[in-house]
Amino acid sequence: MPAVIRKLVTILDETRREMGRDIPPIRRAIACAVIENPFAGRYVEDLSELVAQGEELGGLLAARAIAALGIPGEQVQSFGKAAVVGEAGELEHAAALLHPKMGAPVRAALGKGPALIPSAKKSGGPGTPVDVPLGHKDAAFVRSHFDAIEARVTDAPRAGEILLCLALTTGGRPLPRIGGLTVAEIEGRDGLR
Repeated sequence: MPAVIRKLVTILDETRREMGRDIPPIRRAIACAVIENPFAGRYVEDLSELVAQGEELGGLLAARAIAALGIPGEQVQSFGKAAVVGEAGELEHAAALLHPKMGAPVRAALGKGPALIPSAKKSGGPGTPVDVPLGHKDAAFVRSHFDAIEARVTDAPRAGEILLCLALTTGGRPLPRIGGLTVAEIEGRDGLR
């Protein structure tokens, strides 16, 4: 059964200056969907309905975040995902949305992305913030792209809902200088280097 979406929210963050220095703009977009939790208030062994909804929403949220960034999907550098399940649900409901199938449509929209998509999940009520972890889409060892961005929807999730978020960026942290693999050195074969 398709996800029942109550609300879609897109947040765009753009940094142009850091520590008194002008920098090339770094845009970070978070696309969020507030959906009805079909298993709220009861234990269900088979979570395949949420797994399918994760796949459906992965494509939708990727398209919205890419549009907010204003670039082709292939130019996205970092990604991350997170979910907050309302109090009538359980963390496994968030995991069902995030893990088995959500990544494939996100990677398809980006044209690549062999690295694992960093993720976070938690339980909470309306307005609960979640830090969406970020990492480079092609190589997990790119330290300049280890980051996070906070997502919050003021009236979500309600008890019987789940807030699902996908974050995409045009770059890493401003002024990175702690070493490690650089973007120019990425091989992109195994998702690590």
